Amino acid sequence: MKLHTDPLSGNSHKVRLMLALIGKKYEEVAVDLAAGEHKTPTFLAKHPLGQVPVLEDGAEYAYDSQGILVYLNAKYADDAYIPADPVSQLRVAFWLSFAANEVQHSLSKARSVKLFGAPHDYEVLVEASHTYLIFIDSQLSGRDWLVGEGITIADLAVFPYVMLTKDTTIKLSKYPKVESWVKRIETQDWYVPMPG
Repeated sequence: MKLHTDPLSGNSHKVRLMLALIGKKYEEVAVDLAAGEHKTPTFLAKHPLGQVPVLEDGAEYAYDSQGILVYLNAKYADDAYIPADPVSQLRVAFWLSFAANEVQHSLSKARSVKLFGAPHDYEVLVEASHTYLIFIDSQLSGRDWLVGEGITIADLAVFPYVMLTKDTTIKLSKYPKVESWVKRIETQDWYVPMPG
């Protein structure tokens, strides 16, 4: 199994965390995004949109970080990280969508402005980020995890770009439940820090 990734990609880190959680061994293959390696024919054969991460599992190429979490949970974890009841499954699906949309288009983009000089309106992104952090904080009221009584792929999907606010001017200390949730994940026995 190979994980094609970039060390600074929060989406790639979601997959690293899942692989660590389920104890699955893999080889990490760095993709040089700055050199455009992800847009070469060789890489596009693995992921037609030319994005990381890509999980190479035998002859299968799994892509989209949320999709890879679902795939790994189903194939290697006996669905242990998505609760079986329909309401919990609905909540997990919501958080996967939230990670791909709200988090990606606020917290992630704010980080890309600060780290890479991406051409976005930073103040607009910070305002949106605060809106979504307020929401996450409210959803963690009286609970340790986003869905159910234990960690799920919902937590892994949302976590990286929330944790990576340290690369921006956004302070998690304003959101005590979110800050506690981040620390809870970082202190798990299986946790692996993000490289890069």
